[in-house]
Amino acid sequence: MEHEAFRIVGTPRFGGILVVSDHASNRVPEDIDLGIATSLLEQHVAIDIGVGAIGEIMAGNPGISAFQGNVSRLVCDFNRDEHLPSVVPIASDGHAIPGNALDHAGHEARLARFFRPYHAALAATIEAAPPALILSLHSFTPQLASSDEPRPWHVGILYNEDDRAARRAIPMLEAEGLNVGDQQPYSGRLLNATMNRHAEADGRPYLGIEIRQDLIADPSAQRVWADRLVRIANFVAIALEG
Repeated sequence: MEHEAFRIVGTPRFGGILVVSDHASNRVPEDIDLGIATSLLEQHVAIDIGVGAIGEIMAGNPGISAFQGNVSRLVCDFNRDEHLPSVVPIASDGHAIPGNALDHAGHEARLARFFRPYHAALAATIEAAPPALILSLHSFTPQLASSDEPRPWHVGILYNEDDRAARRAIPMLEAEGLNVGDQQPYSGRLLNATMNRHAEADGRPYLGIEIRQDLIADPSAQRVWADRLVRIANFVAIALEG
C-alpha cells in the first residue's frame, strides 16, 4: 500500500513485528520547492540513510511488515510533536531550508497533507493488527556538521519510560561485538514522538533502534543488519510474551 505520506511493505500481522521508519525517504513532491541544493537530499538531514532498504528486507520475513515515511524529513518530520515548529524545519544541522519559511496557512497545509495522514494510517495499522513488537528504525550520522564530537557507537537503543524491549536487546547487540549506545546518540526521553504516541501511550512494547549510517551505506551491509534485527526482534518479541 502506498500513499503520498507513507507506504506499507508486507502485510501487518496480529502478534507480528511492525518496523516503523519515519525518515525512510528523501522524496520531495514536485509542487514543493525547499530552496536547497539537490545534493542535500542525499545527506542525513533529508533522510535516515539505509533504513528504507533494511525495513524492506525485514518485511520479506514471515510476520514482519514495514511502515515507512514517504517524503523527506525536510518536507515533514513525522517524528516530532505536531505543535512544534520543527515538524516543518526551517534549518537542519546548519543548513537553511528557505522553502519551509511558511505562513500559518502554509504550515497547516503541510500538516494536513503529510503529518496527519501518516499518523492516522499508522494508528489504524496498529489497531487493525496489533503487533507483538514495534521496532522504530532510524539511522544517525557518524558526526554532526555542527559538532566536533564523533559518535563512536555502532548502534543506539532509545526509549522513553518503557525500556522492556531495550533491556533485552542491548546485551544481544553487545554480544555481537557492537558498541551499543544506551540512550545514545541522544536520549529517547527527549526525542521519541512517534513511539510516545503509538506505543508508550497504549502500553505497546517497542524497541527504538538507531544504526550509524556508515555501517549501512551499501546493500550488503543493509542485508547484514536486516538479518540481525530480524533475529533480535523475534527474540525480544517472544521474551516479552513469556
